[in-house]
Amino acid sequence: MVTGTMQIVLWAVAFVFFVVIEIANGAGLFSIWFALGSLLSMLCAIAKLPFLAQFVVFVAGSIFFLIISRPLSKKINRQAVPTNYELDVGKTATVIEDIDNSANTGRVKLDGTDWAARSVDGRPIENGSIVTVVEVSGAKLIVSQN
Repeated sequence: MVTGTMQIVLWAVAFVFFVVIEIANGAGLFSIWFALGSLLSMLCAIAKLPFLAQFVVFVAGSIFFLIISRPLSKKINRQAVPTNYELDVGKTATVIEDIDNSANTGRVKLDGTDWAARSVDGRPIENGSIVTVVEVSGAKLIVSQN
């Protein structure tokens, strides 16, 4: 049979163990729920509750902290997904229709896709020119002549 002092030490060791696992993982909110459940169980051991009650508090507390912190965990672990903006900037495209900002005309072909295009500096760019994508602005590319 585990004595009261040993139960306190057991939950303290479990708490430290789960905190160390959380820190070592580095992926964010991996085992912190169990650490908090261990802390609650240690408080129950200090209050001299039976071990079965301590274990139930550990399980229930861990589940409770998991449920309330799950949205935060998802937000922390969310991976940034590159958008067209990030993928297309810096690529080269071919002008397929003269670019003239004042006439609001111009088209380029980028990776097989036809895009509306505007010149970054306002100068006209002739059909057939090779340009570099500087920015994506909605459904049009802002380009500079190479």
